[in-house]
Amino acid sequence: MALYCIGDIQGCYDAFERLLQTVDFSESRDTLYVLGDLVNRGPQSAEVLRRCMQAGDSMRALLGNHDLHLLAASQGLRRQSKRDTLNRVLEAPDSAQLLEWLRQQPLSRLHTNALGEQLFMVHAGVLPQWSVQDSLQLDAEIQAVLRSPDFALFLQHMYGNQPDRWSSSLQGDDRLRCIVNAFTRLRFCSADGVMDFESAESAEQAPEGLMPWFDVPGRATADTLMAFGHWSTLGHVNRADLMAMDTGCVWGGCLSMMRIGDKLSERELIQLQCPQAQVPGQH
Repeated sequence: MALYCIGDIQGCYDAFERLLQTVDFSESRDTLYVLGDLVNRGPQSAEVLRRCMQAGDSMRALLGNHDLHLLAASQGLRRQSKRDTLNRVLEAPDSAQLLEWLRQQPLSRLHTNALGEQLFMVHAGVLPQWSVQDSLQLDAEIQAVLRSPDFALFLQHMYGNQPDRWSSSLQGDDRLRCIVNAFTRLRFCSADGVMDFESAESAEQAPEGLMPWFDVPGRATADTLMAFGHWSTLGHVNRADLMAMDTGCVWGGCLSMMRIGDKLSERELIQLQCPQAQVPGQH
């Protein structure tokens, strides 16, 4: 039995399948956590969704910003950009099943191993004042709306950069939008948790007054190992408390998978160089 987590696949199915073959992944024996952005920008988003859906509980996905974008586009709520490659899903004969499976996925996942050690996973980040338990409860609010008959209404009001600061008193669309933005878009924030959505540079190029969310002093999740994707310019990071797993597969970088041993500190990085499906900076 092996435990894995993998960074943003973004429709790069061939690389995904090759990496699964490289590690001899077994659906009956192993577990793989997919850290969001399964779709878009790469050429085979439908194939990625289909593979994860058919694998059942052995592949446990969570939602990223591109996955939510697909759900919004499927409802006619968002226009596709020139970079988007979502039609492969929207026009697939099993599109309804793929989209239904996707909207059942959470924004976070918590894995507890046999030793009681915990690995908490999100697509982008969590706000510094949120504990793991807080995060799971806030995610449950989003899951309830996404899985409801009125999910399209939620998606219609999901976009926007405000509010950029969390308060437990937030209600309605503002509350849901703030939660989604943290889980699926966060890179930099201020020391008191004000989110920035303009900067996508590496951690070393943090704008003045901002820092990576995971370096905020006193972060409530600091004692729990966290894994996330989303931030391709950050690259792979493997710290005692942190695994950053988006290494820019769709941009011609690597698709990265971490094999985790009996202890969470026992880690082996497996990477596969990928053909470039998109050129950064082009529209």
